[in-house]
Amino acid sequence: MIPYAAGVIVPLALTLLVRNSKKEKKRGLIVDDVGGEPGYTIRNHRFTDPVTSHWDNISTLPELFEISCRTHGERAFLGTRKLISREIETSEDGKTFEKLHLGDYEWLTFGRTFEAVCNFASGLVQIGHKSGERVAIFADTREEWFISLQGCFRRNVTVVTIYSSLGEEALCHSLNETEVTTVICGFKELKKLMDIGQQLETVKHVICMDDEFPSDVNSNWTATSFADVQKLGSQNPVDPEFPLSADVAVIMYTSGSTGLPKGVMMTHGNVLATVSAVMTIVPDLGKRDIYMAYLPLAHILELAAESVMATIGSAIGYGSPLTLTDTSNKIKKGTQGDASALKPTIMTAVPAILDRVRDGVRKKVDTKGGFSKKLFDFAYARRLSAINGSWFGAWGLEKLLWDLLVFSKVRAVLGGQIRYLLSGGAPLSGDTQRFINICVGAPIGQGYGLTETCAGGTFSEFDDTSVGRVGAPLPCSFVKLVDWPEGGYLTSDKPMPRGEIVIGGSNITLGYFKNEEKTQEVYKVDEKGMRWFYTGDIGQFHPDGCLEIIDRKKDIVKLQHGEYVSLGKVEAVLSISPYVENIMVHADPFYSYCVALVVAAQHTLEGWATKQGIDFANFEELCTKEQAVKEVYASLVKAAKQSRLEKFEIPAKIKLLASPWTPESGLVTAALKLKRDVIKKEFSDDLTKLYAS
Repeated sequence: MIPYAAGVIVPLALTLLVRNSKKEKKRGLIVDDVGGEPGYTIRNHRFTDPVTSHWDNISTLPELFEISCRTHGERAFLGTRKLISREIETSEDGKTFEKLHLGDYEWLTFGRTFEAVCNFASGLVQIGHKSGERVAIFADTREEWFISLQGCFRRNVTVVTIYSSLGEEALCHSLNETEVTTVICGFKELKKLMDIGQQLETVKHVICMDDEFPSDVNSNWTATSFADVQKLGSQNPVDPEFPLSADVAVIMYTSGSTGLPKGVMMTHGNVLATVSAVMTIVPDLGKRDIYMAYLPLAHILELAAESVMATIGSAIGYGSPLTLTDTSNKIKKGTQGDASALKPTIMTAVPAILDRVRDGVRKKVDTKGGFSKKLFDFAYARRLSAINGSWFGAWGLEKLLWDLLVFSKVRAVLGGQIRYLLSGGAPLSGDTQRFINICVGAPIGQGYGLTETCAGGTFSEFDDTSVGRVGAPLPCSFVKLVDWPEGGYLTSDKPMPRGEIVIGGSNITLGYFKNEEKTQEVYKVDEKGMRWFYTGDIGQFHPDGCLEIIDRKKDIVKLQHGEYVSLGKVEAVLSISPYVENIMVHADPFYSYCVALVVAAQHTLEGWATKQGIDFANFEELCTKEQAVKEVYASLVKAAKQSRLEKFEIPAKIKLLASPWTPESGLVTAALKLKRDVIKKEFSDDLTKLYAS
């Protein structure tokens, strides 16, 4: 009896000890002597003041890049897959799809990349790009994008970054506002550029990353291939013209979730501060790591990540969201996806992509059913118990067994070698975080930052297994909460201080290009000279100094009877439903309830309908059927109750939509954030009917 009791009590005691030790670890510390508006301020526990540079005597990005290339000269650096063939496949309903047959990765070493950068920098001068003029990069993420960026930095040329999915109006606005004279783009983007050529006021030169050119390029432009620019540079080398730390490196246009995009001015010092900070957070970053690059380089998250990888001597393999896995839309059947071919150790992802990985795995498991599903569910429950801190969960040999029998197939989807994932750009649900932890077998470093803070803000440490939080301040930042009385959030709140999140430090950007009014509204400089950015997000600090995002000022709507609804919070909860591909909650202040537009998950809903014996000609018809609407709505209510939403927070009515929301449709940004105003305008009739019915 005594050994049995010991077998129960000892693991339980150890569990309590581990949990208590985790609570005692301070990841962020209070800062008392800080300037600006009064508030509750936290810093990183290891650094008293915000970090500016990790390296002595290095204050700009081209200096850092040159030293890295000279240090790691013969190591593989930039990798691109060889295109073997393009094929057009036709589905049963007559739709055509482009499928790519891709080969192995072909690599440039650090030394060869540096040579390409120097040649491109010199080539810019040879085609007539003058000092003081700006360059725009308008293309998908690829090695030429990175080489162009570094080439421009080497000549102290400010780079304007533009999402390749940007619409004509926003594209025209971005190029004209910054008075760009040279545009670097791919063949696909060049055709977009030609469509608005007559509206572009300052463009003189176009550099195409592809050798293929349209025959009718604007006669007012000099069009040159990327390869020819490099050739000109190699034949006519020009000395570098290095920038200063305070010089503007990038004008990064936000994806514009409301109205036209704004150009955020980032200095070399801003980006360097973020790179310096991230290097201290990710464990054991080094030359053996391989990074999967597929997110838009026009997004600060990807640009900062690739800058870190270049600095430490890691290899960067380029891919795309449409070719990432073996089953991605553009991958020819039988061909490996990018992750399978590269076998990366580190990836960056936005929550929407991780949600899709989770949903994809669950769909396969549910489709198989039977013993396979029961085995998966049991293994998942055992590992979840362990990750949540219980010594009665699956540890040691049992963990290895489940990894081998169950989770190895999931890990193979992303190459099987992932050891660390970085998530940012939007809140990551606790459900998805745990799913990735278990099935991919890697910790997720969840960060919080904005374009305006150069991606710097907070970042969760690798040993922090909690969910729903975004970590302690990065070493480059102070994070302050200030009172927002109108919303009921105060730093004096108990048990945790709450308020609007304000970020200060050397990573805070200069402001918005040619938009002083908006800059003055959200950027402040305190009496000590520190810059602060008012994010508009609402957060609370946990006792260990970690931040949790709980609301957003813009997303809060006051209903007819005085209740406040946080749209983003409700959407995050409801998106857990397996029937939800995307969702937008809408609240009209003249009513006492909210409604929702739901983009239905086609595979899941069709699978349910088939089992129920419901006839439907196509997915569009299924989304109009009352039985389908009731089933999805019941799932939303279940998710809402599990998360303890208030009754007024649960949408009273929903509209099912069949067509996905993509950046190309203009309904979401390139980072897959909702464009609320655009969606409300597009579906205004549906929203009106939901309230009228």
